[in-house]
Amino acid sequence: MALRLFQRERRSLFGEILDWMLTPLLLLWPISLALTWLVAQNIAGKPFDRALEYNVQALAKLVVVKNNQVQFNLTAPAREILRADDTDLVYYQVVGTHGEYLSGEHDLPLPIDDDKVADGEVQLREDVIQGEKVRVAYTWIKTDVAGAAPVLVQVAETLEKRKTLATEIVKGTMVPQFVTLPLAVLLVWLALVRGIKPLAQLEKRIRARKPDDMSPLDDTEVPEEVAPLVSSINDLLSRLKVSLTTQKRFLADAAHQLKTPLAGLRMQADLAQRETDADELKKSLKHIGQASIRATHTVNQLLALARAETTGRSLAKQRVDLVLIASEVMADSVPRALEKKIDLGYDGPEAGELASQLMGNPTLLKELVRNLLDNAINYTPEKGQVTLRLLADRFSGVLVLLVEDSGPGIPESERELVFQPFYRALGTNVDGSGLGLAIVQEIATQHDATIDIEDAAPQNHGAAQSTAQHGPGTRIAVRFGTIASTGLA
Repeated sequence: MALRLFQRERRSLFGEILDWMLTPLLLLWPISLALTWLVAQNIAGKPFDRALEYNVQALAKLVVVKNNQVQFNLTAPAREILRADDTDLVYYQVVGTHGEYLSGEHDLPLPIDDDKVADGEVQLREDVIQGEKVRVAYTWIKTDVAGAAPVLVQVAETLEKRKTLATEIVKGTMVPQFVTLPLAVLLVWLALVRGIKPLAQLEKRIRARKPDDMSPLDDTEVPEEVAPLVSSINDLLSRLKVSLTTQKRFLADAAHQLKTPLAGLRMQADLAQRETDADELKKSLKHIGQASIRATHTVNQLLALARAETTGRSLAKQRVDLVLIASEVMADSVPRALEKKIDLGYDGPEAGELASQLMGNPTLLKELVRNLLDNAINYTPEKGQVTLRLLADRFSGVLVLLVEDSGPGIPESERELVFQPFYRALGTNVDGSGLGLAIVQEIATQHDATIDIEDAAPQNHGAAQSTAQHGPGTRIAVRFGTIASTGLA
């Protein structure tokens, strides 16, 4: 239960897309509301600003100069008309050339000196009068009085009508959005349901398949964005098909190869049970021992091939010295070589040299060398030679493992076939499972190495065979990559 608390919940593609589409939409809505309010205030203020400008210009025409004095004549009816407003309060002020009050409100704030503009040009500003915010339109009027300052005419109005109009504009804009926003959310949800539908159909098609159906999926009915996924699945299915086919063939061949030694064991056991003569019983038991050895060897080879095919890439690689591996395997092969009177030799660098080291899996590399030597000893006649060579180039970093024998050789037509499991060259009477070189090939592939087969002594082709003269022999070369490619700097 405690572990579940730390497990990451599985994400829904549908929910994630919906979140990424609706979250910005819902976040932008209040921003849109604020921007609409600012725009509405600007729009609502323009007609009232024009009215203020008109009033200022009308009052400015009433400023006259008589006897070198500035006068402002505004009749009482005109003053009442100017102030007639059911919603807002309207104030005005006229200030003479010497700063004297001519008409209007005394407490209407004066503009700062920097706000003086050209004669007759109307300017607008925000200000406060009697604790209320007002919009003020003002202008400076030049007179003919010598040395006198311009006359200031101001008209101010509170902002109630502007706020009311801005609120109405916002309501007229936002109320439809309250209707369209849920509709937009619904349309987005429906669009996602329709867009995800091909994935659901693909999932149903895959679930409806039989376990052994490895045919590729039809990608003609899927969207363009899903096509790469279907292509990847088809590629995986094709590789699985090849793998399963290879596995089935491997199991069938393995079963066939194990039938012979197991049948021999059963037959020899039956004969041993019937024998009454001690010598014949010993012969039967000897045959049983030989058959069990062949069966054990075949099983071990099958396990080695399976390990190389299935776990070679997953095993951790490390720096290994191929000289040490070759020395261990040769020490294990000495008894078999002595039994056949084979001269088993080594030619190459000593252990510990950097040129003989590479990044690899020591278990698999040991299996590679062991199978090469076993194969060479099996096919080399008595009093023959088997030599293991290591060639290391200190400059390029290429490391070559050579195993040479003086056996009958491998014809060119069969040099590719010998790497197939259970294949054995025709005309040889050597016991074996036919898996040795298949294991070598697989392990070499796991280590990015290449394998070449050639004659060890081409001049012996067609020569008469004798106890002193052997066939062309076989040279198998395993070339590992450069030091840089194997991770050795």
